[in-house]
Amino acid sequence: MLSTLHISNYALIDSIDLTLHPGLNIITGETGGGKSIMLGALSLLLGGRADSRSVRRPEKKSVIEASFAVEGNESLRAYCATTDIDWEPAQMILRREITPSGRTRAFINDTPVTLDVLRGVGLRLVDIHSQHQNQLLSESSFQLDIIDMLAGNAERLACYSSLYGEYRAALQKLKTVKAAIAADRENADFMQFQLKRLEELNLQPDEMELLESERVRLTEQSQSREAFDKALVALSGGEENAGDQIRAAVDALSDISDHLPEDAALVDRLEKLNIELSDIADSLEALASAYSPDAVAELEEVERRIGEISAVVSRHNVADAGELIALQARLQRKLARLDDADSIIADLEKQARHAKKKAMESAAVISGFRRDAAADFARILHDTAVPLGMKNLVCDISVEAAALSPTGADAVEFRFAFNKNQTPVPVRESASGGEISRLMLSVKSIIAHRMQLPSIIFDEVDTGVSGDVADRMGRMMKSIASNLQVIAITHLPQVAAKGSHHFKVFKHDTETTTVTHVELLSSEGRVDELALMLSGDASNEAARSAARALIGYSS
Repeated sequence: MLSTLHISNYALIDSIDLTLHPGLNIITGETGGGKSIMLGALSLLLGGRADSRSVRRPEKKSVIEASFAVEGNESLRAYCATTDIDWEPAQMILRREITPSGRTRAFINDTPVTLDVLRGVGLRLVDIHSQHQNQLLSESSFQLDIIDMLAGNAERLACYSSLYGEYRAALQKLKTVKAAIAADRENADFMQFQLKRLEELNLQPDEMELLESERVRLTEQSQSREAFDKALVALSGGEENAGDQIRAAVDALSDISDHLPEDAALVDRLEKLNIELSDIADSLEALASAYSPDAVAELEEVERRIGEISAVVSRHNVADAGELIALQARLQRKLARLDDADSIIADLEKQARHAKKKAMESAAVISGFRRDAAADFARILHDTAVPLGMKNLVCDISVEAAALSPTGADAVEFRFAFNKNQTPVPVRESASGGEISRLMLSVKSIIAHRMQLPSIIFDEVDTGVSGDVADRMGRMMKSIASNLQVIAITHLPQVAAKGSHHFKVFKHDTETTTVTHVELLSSEGRVDELALMLSGDASNEAARSAARALIGYSS
């Protein structure tokens, strides 16, 4: 239930604070006085679209805040659990702020929330029923929702939704596989060609990584072997190697040994050097023998294989050799699937038929409850609406078989006739604005106890009626208010007189501007307001007597 409402710096409202009550709360006031502004502020609080032009004074923000008594609202508690909102069983406070720049912030119990969450909470707290919402009566989805609500189909629909989802998934899988098989059949020759080339490549898992490692190893080996070979050539293997040059030097010095100083020992030293060179060469030979003489050839083969694989990777426009192996596996699976395509499709078709059968069985159960609820609803709606000035009303609520859909296998349509010997037709083709308003009020009266909402707001739904019909509409609102809180914005004294609490909205001029005020009327204030609504003159004694009579009659 909506307990308190605070609005500040919003449109014509400087600041107002209302305390609402259980039962039927009436709001009246002259046209343009600010009733719609209040309703707009409440809609904003429940997640509606904000407009910076609504900020009254640009130097400060607008604030709309309301507190709700939520004890026993299980739907709201479950929603809060799924959205991580702290649950306070006694009260919930919603607040919306609008800055002059148009930026908004939303809070629930002083915790910032998104607008989606705010809307989700609002949908479980208040039903705002305006003249615009009357048009919902002609929408098939709204009609179906009413029948399902009266039939108590919530759990059945949840079960059906799961089965229907499985059916749609099975159909989608069948469609996808059929399309894939058809495409594979068209490309079978090309896929065979690709697979053959990949099989010829004979690429092994991790082969590319092993080849890269081998390339590094062989490159090091070939570089080392080449260095040893160059050193050996320089020392002993070349045409003009160091060993031959030293021996030539020894021979040359031996020819003049008689002329060399004895203490120089040049020949001996050269011969020792030659021995050392020979020993170094032997050491190099031993070291070189550890490196394969075929390293260069092996490296060339590794480079060739890497190049071969890289070319195929590039040709197939994949990232690496691993994806080539995956491609080969896919081609093998696709070609193997073609061999068993008829069996695969037949199995998927069987699964889809089975899923459809289960969904249709669930839908059939729902349809039965819908037909029973529709018959009861047509009778109750007729009996409820006829006293509202529609004595020739005929209600025909049809539930006809339709294709399987997310909502079941039914097409629901409300048909009405308002005159004698008239064939019932869809509501959009038959009803006037006033008739739709009365029908919608009757619908809300019937489903009020099923709505699981603590509050409902009627915004001038009694437009276009008067006299006895207005009185009956007021009584209907009062009856609804016995189950939940009702807030009714009205221009009709017959409706206003039924309220347990009566608020008046009016404008007041200050020296610089016009502001909207709201006042909870006393008993005498209610008489003044009703007299004003009846005659345009609050002091008119006849009107005041009539007002007292209306209040007494209503109580």
